[in-house]
Amino acid sequence: MTSDLLAPLDLAFWNMESDRHPMHLGALGLFAARSPTAGAHAADLLAARAAAVPGLRLRIRDVWQPLAFGGATRESVPDFDPLDHVRLHAPTADFHATAGRLMERPLERDRPPWEAHVLPGEDGVSFAVLFKFHHALADGLRALKLAAGILDPLELPERAPRPVEPPRGLLSDVRRLPGLVPDLVRGALSDVGRALDIGASLARSTLGMRPTSALACAPSGTRRTAGVVVDIDDVHRVRKSAGGTVNDVLIAVVAGALRRWLDERGDGSKGVAPRALIPVSRRRHHTGHPGNRLSGYLIPLPVHEADPLGRLDRVRTAMVRNKDAGPDRGAGAVALLADHVPALGHRLGGPLVGQAARLWFDILVTSVPLPGLGLRLGGNQLTEVYPLAPLAPGQALAVAISTYCGRVHYGLVADAEAVPDLDRFAHAVSAELETLLGVCGH
Repeated sequence: MTSDLLAPLDLAFWNMESDRHPMHLGALGLFAARSPTAGAHAADLLAARAAAVPGLRLRIRDVWQPLAFGGATRESVPDFDPLDHVRLHAPTADFHATAGRLMERPLERDRPPWEAHVLPGEDGVSFAVLFKFHHALADGLRALKLAAGILDPLELPERAPRPVEPPRGLLSDVRRLPGLVPDLVRGALSDVGRALDIGASLARSTLGMRPTSALACAPSGTRRTAGVVVDIDDVHRVRKSAGGTVNDVLIAVVAGALRRWLDERGDGSKGVAPRALIPVSRRRHHTGHPGNRLSGYLIPLPVHEADPLGRLDRVRTAMVRNKDAGPDRGAGAVALLADHVPALGHRLGGPLVGQAARLWFDILVTSVPLPGLGLRLGGNQLTEVYPLAPLAPGQALAVAISTYCGRVHYGLVADAEAVPDLDRFAHAVSAELETLLGVCGH
């Protein structure tokens, strides 16, 4: 049985979870069914293939030993049964409605924290698979790799092997402890200095940014999901006409959609500039690290700005400012502070950190990379895929974005009681891109 300690950020995700706020990622994939029994066959394939993917056998266990007191490890389960994780449901006419109810339920913490739910369509020509991975087990990149391991094989170009970190034991050799003390002291002082540096940069970069109540809610523990598909070529047309990056355009679309939605429901967009957390992967700088390596940018979404191109320009300016500061020094770098908190601190303070998320940002807008090639399961083509982000306590909406086979997929997750009209927001996303195309002359 193998095991390794959770990295500090993984441990934070594990400990900030509550029954009403599970910390799992999701992805809802829609498949074109080649036969009415394709969904049942897909469930059998997923269960059979999961047994051969080592990462899917890993569970998380608490550690109460010296030098890791209050921590947790990932360890392989010798009696792993994929049938505990792959579930075939009754046919449904609404994949997103079913996915929302399934996203409400926390993963079982005494087993490998992932699930695959197969949802046959009532039409007989489609089915969906909802993957759920705990954020402590995988970030978006690793979740993609785990899911790809149980889909049909793809012929991908070979990559150079990544360096592997040496295994970390839970207990150090006692004969080495005296020599380690000076190093531990120097390391602790360095950690304190680094934490203070990050904290100072956070304070400077958040000056003038205030919480907004437009996207706040009393947590109900309920979930609703929706999806929007737009053409990536349309996004490129806007980018080429108005400037900025593809990501700038996609974020500006969210800002414009929020403006439309708030005005339509009577809440009003005047003076509204919710703080959006834009996660940034730092995995390329830590290629041997198996856990989450995240920082982020924090920007005010210009919902109050009436001009669509003005909104895009404000987003572009804010993103340039964040990129110039770097992911280690912007307001979103608060995630890096997790590296400087001892394991027991994460265990005791995890729930408080979760509750404090709404004081830090108002809405999550994250991008999840997907392969450019089409994916299949049992020969059935994956036609749409919607990434689904966890919802922080007190927040009403989270947005995740992926590009797949030439189309951009917005995956929306909301508190179902606070946002019963999530479909209206989804429609506003499509309408906002059409508006941008119009003002750009397309």
